[in-house]
Amino acid sequence: MKVDRSKLSSEELRKLEELGIICRGDILKMTTVAQSGHPGGSMSSIDIYLTVYKFANIDPKNPFAPDRDRVVVSHGHTSPGVYSALARLGFFNIEKVITGFRHPGSIFEGHITRGIPGIEWTTGNLGQGLSAGVGMALAAKLSKRDYHVFTLMSDAEQAKGQVAEARRTAAKYKLDNLTVVVDYNDAQISGRASDTMPVNIKGDYEADGWKVMEVNGHDYTELSEALYQAVQEDGPVAIIARTVMGKGVSFMENDVSFHGKPLDLENCRKALAELGVKDDIELFIERRKKLSITREKLIPPLEIKAVNVGKPKLYSPQEKTDNRSAFGNALADLAKLNKAILPIAVVDCDLKPSTKTTNFEKIWPENFIQIGVQEHNAAALAGSMSVSGILTFFTDFGVFGIDETYNQQRLNDINKTNLKVVVTHVGLDVGEDGKTHHCLDYIGALKNFYGFKLIVPADPNQTDRAVRFAAKEKGNFVIALGRSKISPITGLNGEPFFGEEYEFEYGKVDVIRTGEDATVVATGQVVSEAIKAADKLREEGIEISVLGVSCPLHASFGSVKEYLKGKVLTIEDHNVKSGLGSILAEYFTVAGFLPKKFVKIGVSEYAVSGSKDFLYKLAGLDAESIAKRIREV
Repeated sequence: MKVDRSKLSSEELRKLEELGIICRGDILKMTTVAQSGHPGGSMSSIDIYLTVYKFANIDPKNPFAPDRDRVVVSHGHTSPGVYSALARLGFFNIEKVITGFRHPGSIFEGHITRGIPGIEWTTGNLGQGLSAGVGMALAAKLSKRDYHVFTLMSDAEQAKGQVAEARRTAAKYKLDNLTVVVDYNDAQISGRASDTMPVNIKGDYEADGWKVMEVNGHDYTELSEALYQAVQEDGPVAIIARTVMGKGVSFMENDVSFHGKPLDLENCRKALAELGVKDDIELFIERRKKLSITREKLIPPLEIKAVNVGKPKLYSPQEKTDNRSAFGNALADLAKLNKAILPIAVVDCDLKPSTKTTNFEKIWPENFIQIGVQEHNAAALAGSMSVSGILTFFTDFGVFGIDETYNQQRLNDINKTNLKVVVTHVGLDVGEDGKTHHCLDYIGALKNFYGFKLIVPADPNQTDRAVRFAAKEKGNFVIALGRSKISPITGLNGEPFFGEEYEFEYGKVDVIRTGEDATVVATGQVVSEAIKAADKLREEGIEISVLGVSCPLHASFGSVKEYLKGKVLTIEDHNVKSGLGSILAEYFTVAGFLPKKFVKIGVSEYAVSGSKDFLYKLAGLDAESIAKRIREV
């Protein structure tokens, strides 16, 4: 049953028109006070913002209520308009905005930021907002909640491929709880948008199965009528709102130079006089001088429910399998245990047989979100689903889930999402697919992010426990898995090392073998090769330690310091310049000591096609090659 969203009354529309003038003054003041920002587009979008935020089911006194409507603003550079509209509608104090806009001591940053009341998604990189909106609309369906998602966009970003991906996804899933409003001012930095890159906006939306309406974007009555009609439709709706860049100030209208250029003080005063808005700009200039350059961190809301992770599955030493299958089994177990408790979703990019998510789909088909070969959209919408009460797994190959979607994952990191990214087929272990598919930089790439945690399990038993661990922990995780089948790692007693008593602990370095002649530090599936080498060398009288590093970004090397003072070798199926070896070298520098000898072994160039065994031998990652290097050391 849909929430009855009433039409705005004539009195409400009259008040919005009055606010539209006041907000234009706010936009000019804050950008001039900051001497930075985007006034032109903000002034073309402001009437849209006021109408949508007034129409949407959002309470300024409780802006993050779970059943609220969501408003996603994709063109985040129009933050002056968004902040002004929200402040004038009662979400926060407008004077704080005008004083602190783009100042380090203020939460009102240059691009809109999730966590500010009324703002659902941090945006700035154009073309990603519709994916975020689609993710939130899907989350509403999966959690059986009746909220509507309004995604507000610019016309220029409609040229982006990710927007097309998101359009198709919304149509496929019949998202009748999604409405897009496009600010069509036909202006961008280079001039007219229709000249810079022609796009048939209306035709594209219609071709993908959307209903399209066209309105005057400065007419509050037309906008509110269109919004009211849109929420009654049985599919996604796009409203194309024709607007004027710099609307409201004669010398700014249709001048693209004001896209990202604020007015100087003299012209700002002229504009305020033309608008008939109070000129108190000096007051805010003086207040700004007194602001502290530090502030408390903005903590955005996160809907998280307790998950039943069940009992770990134990793989026997004779049960040879691949880590990705262990992931698939654990994921299916989570589905069975939680189907009646909380929504879990898997976002797939046409790779379910390879990423081993088919069992989840069989158990919970309606929560298996098949996006097809649209990785950018998939990564972004998975992130927005994860902050909307859905335990979300995004599964893909390493080169697609991390490398190809690097920018989308970076935005998920910025938005402090709760996404569980599981990438398979990392490293040379991909084998015959060759250099285009060998993901050799996943550690180095993720090291650039501030919030993601990375787990690279050594065997199926550790994989099972890592999946269950990530499912119950708050925050973004990447679990990176190889392709080949391996035997579970055992201790010298022949029993599983990651056995019944083992509990996964993020950051812990596992001491799997001990010896005084040398230490091998390894991560992922090459840990098995290192152990084979160690056991072979033991027969020759050479005793080495093997340390398994499952969390290379946050490994607690200090707890195993005694093993790192002699001869140390790092082994990784990864670019040797940016992975485990580099992280350990950095640790030595910070810790203030160096080993007697330090050797980094990894992948030194793009590899050819071939079986994993051949490629490991060529790169020196197989047990025999590792043993040979240790003898040399």
